[in-house]
Amino acid sequence: MTTFISKITEIGPRIIRILGCNPGPMTLQGTNTYLIGTGRKRVLLDVGEARNAEYITSLETVLQQQDTTIDQIVISHWHHDHIGGLSDVLKCLHEPVSVYKIPRLEKEDEPMPHLISYIPLKHQDEIKTQGATLRIHHTPGHTTDHAVLELVEEDAVFSGDCVLGEGTTVFEDLHSYMTSLQMLVKMCPKIVYPGHGPIIEDPVPKIQHYIDHRNQREKQILKVMNLETKKFLTAMEVVKAVYKPSRSGCPMAGVAG
Repeated sequence: MTTFISKITEIGPRIIRILGCNPGPMTLQGTNTYLIGTGRKRVLLDVGEARNAEYITSLETVLQQQDTTIDQIVISHWHHDHIGGLSDVLKCLHEPVSVYKIPRLEKEDEPMPHLISYIPLKHQDEIKTQGATLRIHHTPGHTTDHAVLELVEEDAVFSGDCVLGEGTTVFEDLHSYMTSLQMLVKMCPKIVYPGHGPIIEDPVPKIQHYIDHRNQREKQILKVMNLETKKFLTAMEVVKAVYKPSRSGCPMAGVAG
């Protein structure tokens, strides 16, 4: 059973979490989006899924209560539950907005709505707003364009889907993903605000658990392949041999991670 997360949570003086209202097997309670900063204009990290009126209502409520607006949006990666709501968010804003994202390596990003172009991000770029400095860390693995954001003022990290508040994540490339996890361990954040699930108060052991978990899975896969008499195994055959029956409800998650 997942931890309950409110639609709107004021985490601290410079962070408000706004739940994407899109619960599911892969999104847990829903996508966590974050309004960051203390001034009249702030940064929004991720925008949830498309055509989700419940999320837009929550976002508009927060902006009204805080008497603030959004002039910068950062997208952690290309998955629809983090980028899909961009057009809807832009429609509810009445001022120019800069939208930042690390470019995908394998293909071009989908065209932006409202004739807006992405401002490409790269590793170690910084985005500043009143009360917050966000340092970009390119953390490929989950996707090629995945970014983790370091909140410099709090020694905290917005981890996107690299590390979740509950459970483990899927990935496109294991080697890149493990490298990104090792980088997060070296950053030694005091707190992690994930893209899904509750806040991680003691993050380094959690991140190390992810690394250990992946190493263990790799050993299990090698064991299955060494014991199997067939010359070739499909990814699904390996998943069925390695993962417990409880994972069968979402077999493609096993194929992807």
